[in-house]
Amino acid sequence: MGTVSYALIATAPREVPQRGTRRAPDAPDDARAGPAGRGSPDTPSPKRTRIVDAALRRIASSGLAGMTLDDIAREAGVSRATVYRTFPGGRAAVLAAAAETEIARFMSAVAVEMGAARDLESTLVAGIGTAARRIDGHRVLHRLLDDDPGLVVVHIAFGRLDRVVARVGAVTAPFLARWMDAHDAVRIAQWAARIVISYAATPAPGLDLTDDGDVTRLVRTFVLPGVRALGARTSGSTHRKGGHPHDHR
Repeated sequence: MGTVSYALIATAPREVPQRGTRRAPDAPDDARAGPAGRGSPDTPSPKRTRIVDAALRRIASSGLAGMTLDDIAREAGVSRATVYRTFPGGRAAVLAAAAETEIARFMSAVAVEMGAARDLESTLVAGIGTAARRIDGHRVLHRLLDDDPGLVVVHIAFGRLDRVVARVGAVTAPFLARWMDAHDAVRIAQWAARIVISYAATPAPGLDLTDDGDVTRLVRTFVLPGVRALGARTSGSTHRKGGHPHDHR
């Protein structure tokens, strides 16, 4: 799990477009990046994807400890030499590519659903619900949590959690910025990320973030009032300075 989590937390956040564009933003770089790594210009080959998916299946079924390159090759139905030719770095390179692939798939799934939403409430519900369902149904993640929770927890503890939140927020904020100031969108996106991480780590009785009905109630009761309050503070602060509430020059 170290490679999976590190790939997420090590990437610096990108800029969020300023308010004013009402169309859904393009998919984030993470959603387009191939297993070779974030922002790779190369489209992953079918063989590369086959090996990465084989490694993920192997981890889900047997765990990470003791998994060898031979195990991955057998699962993929290719020779050990083929794996080395595709990933010269060996096992570590395969695991790094698997991490990048899963991050890209996660971000892409969230981006697609948020981009399809047509108002702020449904965008928040789509983002929170999709993220929660992806986490809940992730066999590799749950296998790692069962085998050695410390491998996962260490990457969302203390200061590292802030880096996770910043990274996810930078990807999702542009979808919220269709309805609010871009800087407020970053703050709300990071808040939503913390909600998902918190409930995934410690589920609350009576609240299921994989259920859109529960997420809608959460958003209406807590998140949207927070959005309105933040917008009011932003507007009041800007007016006191003599500027327009959405002027961030």
